[in-house]
Amino acid sequence: MENYFNYFTEIEEYFWKKRGTALLISTLDWALIDSWKEAQIPLEAVLQGIDRAFEKHESRRNKTRKVNSLAYCHQEIVAAAAEKQRSTLHHGSEGEPFPREELATFLDHNAAALENASRQFEERRRPESAATFRSLVASLAELATAARSNAPMNLEEIEQRLSVLEEKMFSILQQAAEENELVAIRSEMDRELTSVRRRMSAEQIALIQKQFLQRKLLEAAGLPRLSLFYL
Repeated sequence: MENYFNYFTEIEEYFWKKRGTALLISTLDWALIDSWKEAQIPLEAVLQGIDRAFEKHESRRNKTRKVNSLAYCHQEIVAAAAEKQRSTLHHGSEGEPFPREELATFLDHNAAALENASRQFEERRRPESAATFRSLVASLAELATAARSNAPMNLEEIEQRLSVLEEKMFSILQQAAEENELVAIRSEMDRELTSVRRRMSAEQIALIQKQFLQRKLLEAAGLPRLSLFYL
């Protein structure tokens, strides 16, 4: 993965080139690039997503407004990254793109983080949330054991299972969050989106809001993403 400076400048310059003029990158754009880097989205996928977003913009009848934010490209970038990931996982089912022990260690680390969160839920007198997290820990431990065995691995199936576990985790975190915490997160996101909201579809806004909320909840809880994309 490129170092942060090169990753950032490559995206910034490519966006300028597609737009036709230089434009200061906003706080929201910086946060988006940082989130793509953190998620290990390859530079190739980011540039491909920018291309697709501009192609869609050019196909519109009304092109009086220019694309002024990378947020406009976010959905296409995520889609391009997902396609690249599926391709990697598909081919990996035959060739395994990373060592099994590395995968098992990743799963063990995440299981330990969730185990710690389950104890915190117990201390906060949320036994149902604690029980759900313990079930997630058991699933991760099962996957780690399988990774260390000689049994064939289907990484697509593992990723699908991890996606289900993540959704359960996010659901519990959102349910457990205080109302004022959720309001503060939404207010912060709304401020960031103010300058670009009119240039984004409802689907794009919903996607960014969801990812922003998930990231904030994970940061507050000190929890990792479970997807193989973060391995």
